[in-house]
Amino acid sequence: MNRPNLWSEQKEILFEDNHLLVINKPAGLLVQGDNTGDEPLSVKAAEYLRFKYKKPGAAFVGVAHRLDRPVSGVVVLAKTSKALSRLNEMFRDNHMHKTYWALVGKRPEAESGHLTHWLVKDPIRNVTKAYTQAHPQGQRSELDYRVLGPAGNRFLIEVNPITGRPHQIRVQLATGLGTPIVGDVKYGFLAPLPDVSIALHARRLEFKHPVGGELMRIEAPLPDIAHWEVAGAFAG
Repeated sequence: MNRPNLWSEQKEILFEDNHLLVINKPAGLLVQGDNTGDEPLSVKAAEYLRFKYKKPGAAFVGVAHRLDRPVSGVVVLAKTSKALSRLNEMFRDNHMHKTYWALVGKRPEAESGHLTHWLVKDPIRNVTKAYTQAHPQGQRSELDYRVLGPAGNRFLIEVNPITGRPHQIRVQLATGLGTPIVGDVKYGFLAPLPDVSIALHARRLEFKHPVGGELMRIEAPLPDIAHWEVAGAFAG
């Protein structure tokens, strides 16, 4: 997958102040570096800040949460250590209200509901398995969902994860609803998308500003990609 150029027009920057930099992450971009050696969002953000503010040295960028590489949407980065510490607490204590949109291939039987699973991650294969009963190595994982409606020959689901586990939405929709996310061959969808992304988008994040305390509600526009065009009518 080609890595997009985030900063050419700064169009992916959703919000910035002295403490926060909020990005609409394109699918295909890592949030933080891994063993691939590919340049991640955190490094690109530091370069952007160093250039914008003419800093003589490296700019501080703190990562408080991540999105899977093939997932797009809202990522909040910290520009100060104070903001990072408080963001870490907020994510740990579930004081962030997260909303995702997912395209699936068939309509779930129930229009809305609550899913609870115990998730066990295989770090070697980078795959998570969901169990419906308590598992000794499992992390209890919960989400709420509702079907927004048909989107072409797909269906758009809004998901509010209550916990934040690796691959949680992906595996819970596939296991709990029998509806793998479009393009997510790792969890049962039949074919990949042309850009190797999956049709999962971190649509909205609501939280109190970690320093100022004001209520923040940041929404990420849908990617300008063909498979998301069918969901445009729901974007308002």
